Amino acid sequence: MGRHAALLLCLCLVTAQSEAEGTAQEVYSLMYKMNMKKAITDSPESAPMLVHSLEQRLLNVTFNADRLILPLESIQALAFNLNCSFPGLALSSDTLSSGAPKQPQQARAKIRHAMQFPKELTQRTCRLRSPSRLRLICIYFSTDRFFQSDNKSLLLHNYVLGAQLDNESVNDLREPINISFWHNESLEGYVTTCVFWKEGASKRYWGAWSPEGCRTEHPSDSQVLCRCNHLSYFAVLMQLSQDPLPAELLAPLTYISLVGCSISIVASLLTVLLYFLTRKKGDSLTNIHMNLHASVLLLNVTFLLSPILAVPSAPGSACRALAATLHYALLSCLTWMAIEGFNLYLLLVRVYNIYIRRYVLKLCVVGWGVPAFLVLLLLAIKSSVYGRHTIVLSGNQGDSRNVTGSQNTSICWVQSPGVHGALVIGYGGLTSLFNLVVLVWALRVLRRMKAQEKAPGSRACKDTVTVLGLTILLGTTWTLAFFSFGVFLLPQLFLFTILNSLYGFFLFLWFCFQRCRSEAVAAAEGEMEAFSSSQMMQ
Repeated sequence: MGRHAALLLCLCLVTAQSEAEGTAQEVYSLMYKMNMKKAITDSPESAPMLVHSLEQRLLNVTFNADRLILPLESIQALAFNLNCSFPGLALSSDTLSSGAPKQPQQARAKIRHAMQFPKELTQRTCRLRSPSRLRLICIYFSTDRFFQSDNKSLLLHNYVLGAQLDNESVNDLREPINISFWHNESLEGYVTTCVFWKEGASKRYWGAWSPEGCRTEHPSDSQVLCRCNHLSYFAVLMQLSQDPLPAELLAPLTYISLVGCSISIVASLLTVLLYFLTRKKGDSLTNIHMNLHASVLLLNVTFLLSPILAVPSAPGSACRALAATLHYALLSCLTWMAIEGFNLYLLLVRVYNIYIRRYVLKLCVVGWGVPAFLVLLLLAIKSSVYGRHTIVLSGNQGDSRNVTGSQNTSICWVQSPGVHGALVIGYGGLTSLFNLVVLVWALRVLRRMKAQEKAPGSRACKDTVTVLGLTILLGTTWTLAFFSFGVFLLPQLFLFTILNSLYGFFLFLWFCFQRCRSEAVAAAEGEMEAFSSSQMMQ
């Protein structure tokens, strides 16, 4: 009886506040139905109908005051009458609770939240049609049962905060909408990401959570701040993180990557320049090397640009395009590594005498075409797999300047864990495994050649060094990515960053070595030919 009496008291107060008794009662009745409907997940199609119905009733409800507050245990609805001289609006659960009817004890013990709307919110609508009145509605859910998604996402306190301006679509705001979620628990070990409900993004449910247009900040150890450039339903997505990067290592690793990738870019450009300056047609082996250099050059350039376009001020579409390009560059680089291993296999099997019609052209179709097909397929199926990717930094517990146990830094990269596992970790693992198998097999072949009388020992030894050096440079160092756990994490981070950021420079050294050796061989053959000619003339 106590609970029903409290609800009846709320309804009476709301009716008096709105001065539109029938309409307010209809809105409140729908909210009460939604609040009591515990089995909404049994009928997913009813969730959007109920939510949209509540939105339309709030947009059409009549009241004389500047605001209308309709609170229930798990749903709170607000409506505001605005005009074109809108100065901005700041809402918080504390101020709203003080002006709202008293709730049962369970409803009063809610976690704090807040929303701040900029004055730019109404400007576009006022320029287009100059309305005499605008209606801003806010709907707060303390349950996620109306927003079920495919991956059964874990939301911070199951809070979903939504807002809508009339029936307008508000997006691409220059000044963001600030949505704050406070919490009283440790988020250590979680990646927290601000997301919005994107309708139609799921085949099974009526939408899915997406981080587009939002950035995540942690102003304090108990607050998550979402800055979004559009109106929608917002929440904080919580995902378990795996071995977060220590925050104190971010600066040295960033510096190593910047220096190493810059050196590799210069080295790759020099290699390609030297190749074209020779003005003579190279063999298939040299052409394969040049394609690998081109893929490494693209990888280093896009990698350095990735954190720059991941800043909140950069357009989300630009970050998504760069993330797709970076993924394409990585897949191309890995594919050309595998092609190097395949070509080495053919060289040894056919005893340095291979000819396949349009061999290099066919390899280019594989090396550049297969990665392009995979990336374009992902973009066609679901472009949201690319975007701002959050990297978790574990704070130093002894440093009081750290405001939270888990802080974030962002790059433009693959967002989907499934795509990352299949087309980054899996693709790279297969490439590294293939090259390692080729290395072991090649060393056995050359050892057998050395044992035969037909193969001089010095030649076999040189070939062993050549194969070992080529195969290590073309993929072996990438296997370090699979040791990023436990006691291996710290040395792996630095070894992987140093060796692979300088990858283009190592390829440049290999190109110089190969060129010097070929010139030495050509000079020796020229001397032998001159000596033979002189002997014949005598």
